[in-house]
Amino acid sequence: MLNKMTQSLDFQGQALLLRAERQRVLASNIANADTPGYTARDFPFADALRAASGAASSGATVRLELPVQASAGAADAGVSDPRHIPLPLAQVGGLGSGVVGEKLGYAVQTEPSLDNNSVDLDRERANFVDNAVRYEATLRFINSQAKTMLSAIQGQ
Repeated sequence: MLNKMTQSLDFQGQALLLRAERQRVLASNIANADTPGYTARDFPFADALRAASGAASSGATVRLELPVQASAGAADAGVSDPRHIPLPLAQVGGLGSGVVGEKLGYAVQTEPSLDNNSVDLDRERANFVDNAVRYEATLRFINSQAKTMLSAIQGQ
């Protein structure tokens, strides 16, 4: 019975963890906007949340394998050159909520640049703000659900 009460909190908690991870990725893109040859990274949030919530409902730990859109000469590790060091899998969660690791995909480049940097600052800033607003909304949902459960427990 308790799991039915906390099921929506678990979903919102997983969404919050994934939003935080996406915020980190977007901040990294913005920070590397002037780095020559840097390729912008991102991951499909909806697919990641679907996989995380599906694994959480079955009680299993999930390891997301997201598609990596790499260049023609890319190795299996998701790098654009065999001499590059592959990025480690990002670890999200870990405090009993299930660990979700994902390989980041590459963001689609809208406008080519001379230094082969694929970061579009306008797009990244818009994604950053959108993700921050959604992160705040998720926090508000969790807070509201916790208050509702507390008032039900107290009988008010």
